[in-house]
Amino acid sequence: MPAVRRLLNRSVHAAWQWLERVGDVSPGTDLGDRFGSFGQGACLAFPMATVVNPEAIHVGRDTLIGKYSTLSVGYGPTQAVLPERGLVIGERCVIGARACITAHESITIGDDVWFGQDVFVSDASHGYQDPDVPVGLQFGAHQPVVIGAGSWIGHGAMILPGTTIGRNVVVAAGSVVRGVVEDHAVVGGVPARTIRRLEPGRGWVSASGEGDVRAIAGAPSV
Repeated sequence: MPAVRRLLNRSVHAAWQWLERVGDVSPGTDLGDRFGSFGQGACLAFPMATVVNPEAIHVGRDTLIGKYSTLSVGYGPTQAVLPERGLVIGERCVIGARACITAHESITIGDDVWFGQDVFVSDASHGYQDPDVPVGLQFGAHQPVVIGAGSWIGHGAMILPGTTIGRNVVVAAGSVVRGVVEDHAVVGGVPARTIRRLEPGRGWVSASGEGDVRAIAGAPSV
């Protein structure tokens, strides 16, 4: 590579790294101060995709939100009335790059929740009941979403309106989840189904309750 081109290449990468550092959203930045709350040690990485109505978004302490993420409340920046806590992300969470979290009424993510990349979460979808109206113009009902503390949401998973995920749940990569997922469960598939659950005194058992049983960490094998 010619020396001039090599220098230009190095300069571009150095400039981009500088932009990423100074562009991060944190407490005390203009955008960070527009959030309903933005905890100490939290960071929304630059560049982000979209932030809509940050005054209705609350981010807990020491939470990291990856690059190119979308955080949105409501149907657009001109919406006059918004839920006060439309999107709440707890403390010490890690939200992977390119996440898309769109709340219209209520999405609550507990403490210590980790997302892989490309995770989608929404509390509303489009309707299709009127055959004469384009689907994109038919707004579905608002159905709150809750993701319990300590859960892991795998790469590319989709969490649909009306879903409640319990504590310390594993959602397999690429899963589409809707409905109620109990605490201490492993779910996967399209639609997601329980693959394994914690049975006190026995261990992690398959959904059928038969066959392979995995011991609880630190417990003696049986």
